[in-house]
Amino acid sequence: MIVQKQMLTKLKDFGLNSYEAKLWTGLLSRGVATAGELSDIANVPRSRSYDVLESLERKGFVIMKLGKPIKYIAVPPTEVVERVKKHVQEEAEGQQKLLEELRGSDVLQELTVLHKQGVELVDPMELTGVVKGRQNLYHQLASLVKDAKKSVVIMTSEAGALRKADMLKTALQKAKENGVRIRVLAPLKNQSVQKAFATVAQVKHAESSGSRFCVVDGKQVVLMPTNDAETHANYDFGVWVNIPSFGAAIENIFNNVWDSN
Repeated sequence: MIVQKQMLTKLKDFGLNSYEAKLWTGLLSRGVATAGELSDIANVPRSRSYDVLESLERKGFVIMKLGKPIKYIAVPPTEVVERVKKHVQEEAEGQQKLLEELRGSDVLQELTVLHKQGVELVDPMELTGVVKGRQNLYHQLASLVKDAKKSVVIMTSEAGALRKADMLKTALQKAKENGVRIRVLAPLKNQSVQKAFATVAQVKHAESSGSRFCVVDGKQVVLMPTNDAETHANYDFGVWVNIPSFGAAIENIFNNVWDSN
């Protein structure tokens, strides 16, 4: 039996490795078969077939038929999808419960104290890093913004402003409720950016210069050097710097542009 590589790759979304995908699709083509037959059909070493089929049985993809020789029955794909969906939901709910328990635990408090003590011993020059991928950038920005005490300034592209209004919505709202002043500079071709930030920030027009950065409390800075219109989200990146003197300098640049518009 020949199964296209593209299909085998797609089956990884079901949580299957290469051998599991080959044996399961082989069994689907036969309905019922022995491990030896499946090994020949799927081109999987016989020495691995039993272990792999046992794994598929645990995952709910196959059923072992009673009797000898031992045979396996394929679970219909539609049923498998439902089983995988239920498993993912249960796993996610379990992880969420563990995280909620951890949030209020002594362990988290101890880890937080340990982190604060460690940071106090670090030279500020060491508190810099590269954040890779646009999704990770937004996570970092959200973390900084929600903990802001006084100010948040953002300079970005028009598309970037719209993305940030959406992705940082909760963090921006929390900062606003805490009395933080939030200002955004971006090219304004229409009213969409103003509307997106209407409830949380002041917005002004700035000619597109390709500059993208965020400064929180005049101390922490995230610089995004690339042009987001020309950079795939997966390859976007930012440089996080936690040096007050540098943060103040970047915020002064922002203020000069803000005051001139």
